[in-house]
Amino acid sequence: MSKKNQLAAIHHSGRPYIIYKTKRGFDLYTNFSKKIILNNKNISSFLKKKNKRRMKNTDLFIGFFGYELLNNLINVKIPRQKNSNFPKGIFYKPEKIINFTNNLTYKNFSKVKKNNFKININKESYIKIFSKFKKKIKSGKTYQIKICTKYKTKSKIDPLEFFSRLSKTNLAPEAFMIRDKNYSVVSCSPENLITKKGLDISTKPIAGTVKKTKILNRTKALNYFKKNLKENKEHNMIVDMERNDLSRICKVGSVKLSKQKIVEEYKDLFHYVSLIKGRLKKNVKNIDIIKAMMPGGSVIGCPKISTLNLLNGQEKENRNIYTGSFGYIKFNGDMRFNIIIRSILNYKNISEISVASGVVVDSNVNHEFNENYIKAKALIDLFK
Repeated sequence: MSKKNQLAAIHHSGRPYIIYKTKRGFDLYTNFSKKIILNNKNISSFLKKKNKRRMKNTDLFIGFFGYELLNNLINVKIPRQKNSNFPKGIFYKPEKIINFTNNLTYKNFSKVKKNNFKININKESYIKIFSKFKKKIKSGKTYQIKICTKYKTKSKIDPLEFFSRLSKTNLAPEAFMIRDKNYSVVSCSPENLITKKGLDISTKPIAGTVKKTKILNRTKALNYFKKNLKENKEHNMIVDMERNDLSRICKVGSVKLSKQKIVEEYKDLFHYVSLIKGRLKKNVKNIDIIKAMMPGGSVIGCPKISTLNLLNGQEKENRNIYTGSFGYIKFNGDMRFNIIIRSILNYKNISEISVASGVVVDSNVNHEFNENYIKAKALIDLFK
């Protein structure tokens, strides 16, 4: 059976499976022998558990940590919020991995209404929150903070069809899809938070966004970012914070900028990106890495802890997977995790798309509100 037919057979069987973007194409994970639903009580034991290695490529757990779970892990409390009771985190133990090339094709021709999305924060409310956070910045409570808005619609979706279309129109280096019996996630996340191999570790913060136009190419976008004071301030603050996060777990002097302020191109926008690398201390454990790096600073703001407290005190609705992390932990300790952004969570026949834009002292409220829609548009466009 061809790989294309294998994919269709697994999809139609109803079995849970996961697809994750790789440098060569995609990896499909299935035949799960374990499914671990994480909560605030068992996450530490999950991260500290030592698993027996059999030298197989399936010696790993793959899944996600939700935003609430990661806050609790670093002792940041979240007040009671509107909650869909979606699991705080889920990891799977695959027994089969299938490698695909970039030609991931599946068509079901499902029709989903596009115009029923409702935003949880209208512009009037956004302006009030924006003004409140601007005052916090000016008083020194934070230097940068991300306002989250959520688009929702009632819908049943075929996640594989959505992911197949997304991979052709807006392929991102950290894209992934989860299809389980009672939920699905479709993501075109661009941002890698952790890549760990042996003692080598890296992170790739993204801070800076501009909408694509007919006259704005990659070179002009780079010039825009370089000349834009707000975008540079935002980027520098996030890079400094990520370097600090890495320095907590890396050898002194090993944390260095490998790539600084480059431009990456996506369907509707350009991003301002850097790459930071380090060498881990020998006694660092998986739980130490997760606690140091998560939640990812580029989607929170800085300084991290005080900014998280400000966000959590303001937000009335649970973020679920948004600004959590998806990826895998191998039994030998190697790991790869992204930051969950640009994602559709479909649960209880509700699709939600969460986005956020950064507020610094020079930010413009209209620009930031509109930037949120630009980020959501590639996913909203799938509903047609």
